[in-house]
Amino acid sequence: MAEERTALYDRHVSLGAKMVPFGGFEMPVQYESIKAEHQAVREAVGLFDVSHMGEALIAGETAYTTMQRIMSNDVSRLEVGKAQYSLMCNETGGVVDDFLVYQLAEDKYMVIPNAANREKDIAWLKQHAEAGTIVTDVSDDYALLALQGPKAMEVLQSLTEEDVSSIGFFRFKAEVDINGRPAIVSRSGYTGEDGYEIYCDSSEAGEIWDALLQAGESAGIQPCGLGARDTLRFEAGLPLYGQEISETISPLEAKLGFAVKVNKEADFIGKAALAAEKENKPARKLVGIEMIEKGIPRTDYPVYDHNGNDIGHVTSGTQSPTLGKNLGLALVNAEYAVLDTELTVGVRKRNLQAKIVPTPFYKR
Repeated sequence: MAEERTALYDRHVSLGAKMVPFGGFEMPVQYESIKAEHQAVREAVGLFDVSHMGEALIAGETAYTTMQRIMSNDVSRLEVGKAQYSLMCNETGGVVDDFLVYQLAEDKYMVIPNAANREKDIAWLKQHAEAGTIVTDVSDDYALLALQGPKAMEVLQSLTEEDVSSIGFFRFKAEVDINGRPAIVSRSGYTGEDGYEIYCDSSEAGEIWDALLQAGESAGIQPCGLGARDTLRFEAGLPLYGQEISETISPLEAKLGFAVKVNKEADFIGKAALAAEKENKPARKLVGIEMIEKGIPRTDYPVYDHNGNDIGHVTSGTQSPTLGKNLGLALVNAEYAVLDTELTVGVRKRNLQAKIVPTPFYKR
């Protein structure tokens, strides 16, 4: 099956992006270099095309009760103009997907599925929606741009009359005029930096992209690909679906308990399994590891104790561009999840020493 292309595909190619298949789309993995793009976001501002992500609307008179039944977080804490991180779990407490949930109106929500999960997620939402709730896949109507970094605010502000500094973290404004084009602007991101996510009509994404790049020139803006997006989210300890969370990894194992409200009244899918897991303590825990010996811990590399017993695996790992250290996230048996515990990571055919360190590795 041919990969899809976002509305910005031609612009990426003309900017010299290296394109790769990802989540069913042809996406830019890097332009100049992953390190340069990563650094731009940490120190100035970067612009990402993340239009491969999906968008679904959940609306109708029973939209709220549907959301409370499907989402692990407490949707009653939302209000119009507010966003919330949440998880959609299966009966055993595994993760179907993680979401940002936006409340657009009293009876209308928007959720953002991960690209590769879009069809699965929409089917799950439709399957579990109550009578009176309509689930609509609007992914093709929207493009999504992420403007991230300490100078994101000044760049965006130069293109709109709206006071974007007044949009609080995990808040959004539904009708912001950006250079003459309407958009939903959310104070959120996946980089560990301040920034905005901009949802706009697919047909107008090119004009907004061009305007942001032009407005950000003096601030040192860089177009950024998926490579930098991954190293940035990794340093900030943000989970990636299929690695830190999956249908076989629970949110409690992944240290996402803040988004699992087992005490909320609504009986959400997976609640019983997660409540029992919380009470008995998770059998595995996600930890940060730093290599003591030279080597990079990559996804799925095995982790051993000092006797050579298999105690877990690496979920993500890289050489941190900000810290210059070889770091990883690893899911290990809970009894080993203690700071400064020394472990061994199977890096190719060698067993190399590592130790458990605090996460997130980077905090703004």
